[in-house]
Amino acid sequence: MTHLDTELQLLKKSIIEMFALVIHQLNKAKDAVIKFDKDLASDVDINEKRVNVYELKIDRDCENILALYNPVAVDLRLVLAALKINYNLERIGDYAQGIALIVKDTKRPFEKELFEKTKVLDMFYMSIAILNDAMESFETENNKLARTVFTKDEKLDEINRKANSALSELFINKPEEIHQCLNILSVIRKLERVGDQTKNIAEEIIFYVEAKVLKHRNKTKEK
Repeated sequence: MTHLDTELQLLKKSIIEMFALVIHQLNKAKDAVIKFDKDLASDVDINEKRVNVYELKIDRDCENILALYNPVAVDLRLVLAALKINYNLERIGDYAQGIALIVKDTKRPFEKELFEKTKVLDMFYMSIAILNDAMESFETENNKLARTVFTKDEKLDEINRKANSALSELFINKPEEIHQCLNILSVIRKLERVGDQTKNIAEEIIFYVEAKVLKHRNKTKEK
């Protein structure tokens, strides 16, 4: 095994660790919302620093590999994909922190009706599931599993659209709950963006495994 092979293995291991850390953050943010646990929300907020440290480390590792080993072909694709996946994971960490801050700033537990009407808990479970799929597809280089992320993200988008109508109805019928409605809407927006970032990750995995660039593919078809 060459020095480059060793460095690439370590890079891949670091990305998988970053995946696990971010998934853990998102899981804790979910539990903080469900249980209205401000201590748990504080943990997510504090641990965001660990996500940022990991991001910087992975960025430096990628830069060092590019500078010292001049990788080509699949090795180069792995490094380039790792850089972008790392960025997307850090953004997901930001969204988990943002959800935790909403819990910290909310004065009382969320009404169960809000959960039921908006399906926000379904969005949590779905976003965490597709992020796990993305991690597995990266670890095993499973491009077919990566492609399932696109369809699952569409389901997240659908829940997001329906939640808008549900919240509009609640605004009218229960104006006294407007603050809670707005907070849940903010949580939903962040989870929808988690889906978008995970879709970006899936595109990078396919680029790494297949050497196919999928970014802007829909825009190209429309022209």
